[in-house]
Amino acid sequence: MSDALDDNARARARRLKLMAFDVDGVLSDGSLFYSDAGIEIKAFNTLDGLGLKMLQQAGITVAIITGRRARCVELRAQDLGIQHLYQAVDNKLETMRLLLAELGLGTDDAGYMGDDILDLPVMTACAFSATPGDGHALVQRYAALTTERHGGHGAVREACEFILDAQGKLAAALAPYLTMASR
Repeated sequence: MSDALDDNARARARRLKLMAFDVDGVLSDGSLFYSDAGIEIKAFNTLDGLGLKMLQQAGITVAIITGRRARCVELRAQDLGIQHLYQAVDNKLETMRLLLAELGLGTDDAGYMGDDILDLPVMTACAFSATPGDGHALVQRYAALTTERHGGHGAVREACEFILDAQGKLAAALAPYLTMASR
């Protein structure tokens, strides 16, 4: 990322009060597994989970807005303490607008991380947007941040740490772990 693009992405991330994420291709690698009973299974990365928790602990509201519905996503959101979960969403931008109204925020306060062209309307409406390193080329062109890591393999953690760093909160988020490590 060039310095000018990095500065622009940091300025956008600095204002965030809400960060929302897609699931398939972002929180997971986009693979869909089905059991013989027809149950959908996804793999989630623990690095990403801690990143989402650090965002929340820093006072940034976290949401999931996804086009598919799966019980495993509901369980993952519960595990991470994410209260704003929207599944089987046809219009992610409209859902984001409703969430922003509920929280009393504007699009200047919001960010979204997606990986495919279906995510572009909500990504371009938000002040900040991110995509994994393996996100669709067109999405990468419009995203403020393209991570080095791929979806389901730490891309969300990378975006979370970028946001925390832009807001001057990363050192405080990491400090408890560094203190424990130095003992």
